[in-house]
Amino acid sequence: MTEYDGFELLVEGLIEKRYGVCDNLFSVELVQGLRQNLYRYAAEGEMHPAGIGRRFDFQKNTEVRGDLIRWINVEEQNAHELAFISCMERFIQHLNSTCYTALNGFEFHYASYEAGSFYKRHLDQFKSEKGRKFSFVLYLNDGWDESEGGRLSLYMDEQRVESVFPLGGRCVFFKSDEMEHEVHPAPNRNRISIAGWLKNV
Repeated sequence: MTEYDGFELLVEGLIEKRYGVCDNLFSVELVQGLRQNLYRYAAEGEMHPAGIGRRFDFQKNTEVRGDLIRWINVEEQNAHELAFISCMERFIQHLNSTCYTALNGFEFHYASYEAGSFYKRHLDQFKSEKGRKFSFVLYLNDGWDESEGGRLSLYMDEQRVESVFPLGGRCVFFKSDEMEHEVHPAPNRNRISIAGWLKNV
């Protein structure tokens, strides 16, 4: 699959069923490199509890979400992160030229859900800030089996819920202000990813 084909698969999924999934947008080598980055950041104590909205109350937050995160900073010149960001910049160009989205920014972070942790049903857009237009997740898990849990639930409406399992190299793409979603726990292993937003700031 070419990069263009991957972009089109994500867009077609968004148009046809409100979310896109692609398993082959990134090379195995790039996914492995990003996975090793996350492991290194975790070992160095650089992964920290994520907040809710613009305020952080540890007790309140852990009732809603249990992931540890580290923001990606393109100024650090990490080769694997720069390759990922470069692809996202081309995806933004693709969306702007084919879907007239007027995107002009992004933000991404590593996310690690320890065994048993979760993120309850939510939207990705702040009530007070409407800049996040599309959510994008790249899973970094190695050798994941659906029996291990950790699925992403996408709430299409009150009757229908779609499930996406976090297989390594899989990407998920949906509108930040429309798609409520939930990260379910994996009882016996960590669940890792890069997650973020394509923005109009």
